[in-house]
Amino acid sequence: MVGRGLADDLGANPIEEITHQTGIWTFRFLLATLAITPLRYLTAWSRLVPLRRMVGLFTFFYACLHFLTYGVDYWFFALDEILDDVINRPYITAGFTGFILLIPLAVTSTHAMVRRLGGRRWQQLHRLVYFSAGAGAAHFLWQTKIDFRRPGIYVGCLALLFGIRLWERFGSRWLSKVTR
Repeated sequence: MVGRGLADDLGANPIEEITHQTGIWTFRFLLATLAITPLRYLTAWSRLVPLRRMVGLFTFFYACLHFLTYGVDYWFFALDEILDDVINRPYITAGFTGFILLIPLAVTSTHAMVRRLGGRRWQQLHRLVYFSAGAGAAHFLWQTKIDFRRPGIYVGCLALLFGIRLWERFGSRWLSKVTR
């Protein structure tokens, strides 16, 4: 994005383009974060697991950039207008919900917070990432007006990642019950 900005390649409305790009990168980083555990399931390769926190924090960073550019581009931080937008436009509601759900995850991402909350409570809290991802997917789909191919691919990837996790969690038990 910086390179495109320096090359004056952000189009007629650069802030709007930055808003779109930061949103897309937020979703990409969120998918990358969610892909680490299924990759471990499928490949038994756990070297990526230590990177999950950093990729998750990149997700939050880009979500903050996305929200800030939206706030500047559309409302110049008029909080009453932003709140009105959140209430009255479903795709903004979904995106804002996804963003709000990322905040406690970023705040509690340190080793100290894991110890403070206890592993089990920390893990339960960090399951909010699934709801945030669902809200982000809804936001991406609802704001798309014409070409649904790109959001469809991203949402399909998210569904695949959720499916792998669900299969890993419940599939083998279900399969053993069915084959008895």
